[in-house]
Amino acid sequence: MKKKIVLGVLFILPVVVYLFFASGVNNFGRLPTLTENVSDVSSIDSNLQLKDKITILGFLGNNVEGMQGNAFNLNQKIYKRFGEFNDFQMIMVVREGNEKQVDELKGELGKLSNIDKWKFAFGTTDQIKVLFKSLQTNLTLDEELSTPNVFIVDKDLSLRGRTDDEDEGVKYGYDTSSVAELNNKMVDDVKIILAEYRLALKKNNANRSEK
Repeated sequence: MKKKIVLGVLFILPVVVYLFFASGVNNFGRLPTLTENVSDVSSIDSNLQLKDKITILGFLGNNVEGMQGNAFNLNQKIYKRFGEFNDFQMIMVVREGNEKQVDELKGELGKLSNIDKWKFAFGTTDQIKVLFKSLQTNLTLDEELSTPNVFIVDKDLSLRGRTDDEDEGVKYGYDTSSVAELNNKMVDDVKIILAEYRLALKKNNANRSEK
């Protein structure tokens, strides 16, 4: 009898787990759109763009050295996990004149992982403020033009986030100073948006094959 119970559990448990996650994809298959028509970072650096990329957008401003710990958290919890996905990138917006500090940060990040998809856009104070304002959040940049929060911007220049967050209600950004928030919220939300695009791609490929 015990053997049958054990075998039953071993057979049923994976099925239950699969159904649980499958229902999650169906019920939470889209990450809510919070803001449309976010300004493209190409207005700051013509070699970079948000369009057609899934972007984690951050603002280091004049505080590159002070935000180094935040960048490490983001690298370890988000970039290492999702950096291999096509069309995924990290863009940090920095005030002009901080090129040396960024080189030092890149050197430190490079000791931890391949940083090919870490991008840095150097802009003027006005350019940075205009880009941040286009996100239309309830957050602000500090006097150094920086914020610990990063943002998920989709391929169509829309800000994605949560509309029913248990702590904030509408959640526009993710606090990189909090490893718990990155682990418990941002990882899940990045998973959702990546899955959303993968499902859309599969659907489009299926439709093409039917024609």
